[in-house]
Amino acid sequence: MTEQTPIRPAVRRVVSLVPSLTEAVAVTAPGLLVGATDWCTHPAGLDVARIGGTKNPDVAAITALAPDLVIANEEENRPPDLDALRAAGLRVLVTEVRSLPQALTELRRVLVDGCGLRRPDWLDAAEAAWRDLPPARPYAVGGADPGARSRAIVPVWRRPWMALGRDTFAGDLLARLGVDHVLAGHTERYPRFDPADLPATDLVVLPDEPYRFTAEDGPEAFPALPAALVSGRHLTWYGLSLAEAPAVLGAALRAARAAHPGQRP
Repeated sequence: MTEQTPIRPAVRRVVSLVPSLTEAVAVTAPGLLVGATDWCTHPAGLDVARIGGTKNPDVAAITALAPDLVIANEEENRPPDLDALRAAGLRVLVTEVRSLPQALTELRRVLVDGCGLRRPDWLDAAEAAWRDLPPARPYAVGGADPGARSRAIVPVWRRPWMALGRDTFAGDLLARLGVDHVLAGHTERYPRFDPADLPATDLVVLPDEPYRFTAEDGPEAFPALPAALVSGRHLTWYGLSLAEAPAVLGAALRAARAAHPGQRP
């Protein structure tokens, strides 16, 4: 007798522990999402049960929602919390996103394989937006070419100062936009650093999350460098924002480099 592959029940209730994926599910299948973290700010007006933070979700509250699927991420969420959810009998899908190709693959896995949805048009648009980018030119000498590659420090926190290091999704996006972050070879993914002791750098990229850098809080620590204040959602979220991220981030980076052309090495 041929062994039958078990048929997985349809997914009708989803809890998301990842802001990026919350938005992706809520927009792709309105009504499917029943719970999300307090940090899940998109889409605007999202009306679902709030189940705590990404690092301290309320396991009992999640279990009470009886989700068919809980969506998580290996960096955003803690293994003990995910183990507790599994021990409660819940199905947990854990994503890993450290590059653009991996993000696109994981979005398909969550939406199509995990939730049983049709591949959304916005995911095709995101792939096209990044695929059609013009290549960045080599490093310019004397700062004559704002379209050339830059060497940047990319802080993500202050007090203490921390920046992008090796193997990060945000670092991969920046590289595709012609910006190489100078701590990419560090042994840590988010190393501490001293603003007064940097390798050769010609740009500082300051996102507004997770630390909210602003024109008054951040650039003054790097007086010799042009500062690009960028949208953290477009730099660090993997979801609907990916479709517009090349244009949004690219405009901010070009403006900062063009405003201070003489500071490029």
